[in-house]
Amino acid sequence: MRFNNFLIVIYFISLTLAHILQAQNSHQDYVNAHNAIRAHVGVGSITWNYSVAAYAQNYADQRRGDCDLDHSMGPYGENLAEGYGNLNGVDAVKMWVSEKPNYDYASNSCVGDLVLALHSVVWRKSTQLGCGRVKCQNGWWFVICAYYPTGNIEGERPY
Repeated sequence: MRFNNFLIVIYFISLTLAHILQAQNSHQDYVNAHNAIRAHVGVGSITWNYSVAAYAQNYADQRRGDCDLDHSMGPYGENLAEGYGNLNGVDAVKMWVSEKPNYDYASNSCVGDLVLALHSVVWRKSTQLGCGRVKCQNGWWFVICAYYPTGNIEGERPY
């Protein structure tokens, strides 16, 4: 009887730890992080697309060996992030959004650094999202979010 109780306690601890480890990496966490900045600039919400997410996760898995920030050149717009420690999906979105001070809306141009990652997050015509994440062999994390329809069309405003 005690052994069964012990197993039940271990089971619930495992569930709790799994939930903590997944914190800020669920598809809803990615969607919420995107939609917070989209709302801030007056753009409609983005929704999760499981097919786009499968594509993103597949590409993340391909980067496991090198963690290189090379774009997939696939059918979607995409943002890439790499980091150490426990880079989660929400942190990656924050990284991309940190480009906002480099964008001048009036001239629709970059001021200083590029803002292509920010544009992907807030691109008004992108309505669907899928992301993937993998721990690379070097111990770093690789995060990709893919967007449909693709954005960052030269000459167009993101929002």
